[in-house]
Amino acid sequence: MPQPDFSPAADRNKQPLLDVLRQVLPARGSALEIASGTGQHVAWFAAGLPGWTWQPTDAQPRALDSIAAWCATSGLANVRPPLQLDVLDMPWLPDNDAGAPAFDAIFCANMLHISPWATCAALMRGSARHLAPDGLLITYGPYLEDEVPTSAGNLSFDRSLREQDSAWGIRRREEVEQQARLAGLALAARHAMPANNLLLVWRRAT
Repeated sequence: MPQPDFSPAADRNKQPLLDVLRQVLPARGSALEIASGTGQHVAWFAAGLPGWTWQPTDAQPRALDSIAAWCATSGLANVRPPLQLDVLDMPWLPDNDAGAPAFDAIFCANMLHISPWATCAALMRGSARHLAPDGLLITYGPYLEDEVPTSAGNLSFDRSLREQDSAWGIRRREEVEQQARLAGLALAARHAMPANNLLLVWRRAT
């Protein structure tokens, strides 16, 4: 088994994220993780939420070995083998006998600001297709907000992202909400997180 990759940021925020997940999620269910990255998050969440079954995914094939290694090292039985999944490729998962596979939660951390803007609409459309009727989409990362002053750190981070790739950048929460509405989703909760990040909870619009 290859050695897993390590992200200091994922190590720092995994417990604050788990604390909020324990607040917003029921005791058991099935979750799809988009952009699992190193696999640190899904391994931590699966250990901390033993009633949940997790399906990790990532667009990068090289990430799948790291995800599998983290989960194997942790001895987790409630994580499925990682799948390659690019949110821009529709459909995300093939239909089964009951139609599109449905999940009680879809979790996506730190993807929107390091990928083209088109991934936001794709994330919302794919989530609308694969969420159970009462399921939740949970997104995490830095956001700009119309009524909230942007921290100096996030302004600097946004500049550095755009210098690396003109298609990247911290997304405005209100513009993300617009893409969600087009897919039939609505913002249900906003949780302020450490280091000027937000955890946003989305559900089907009523």
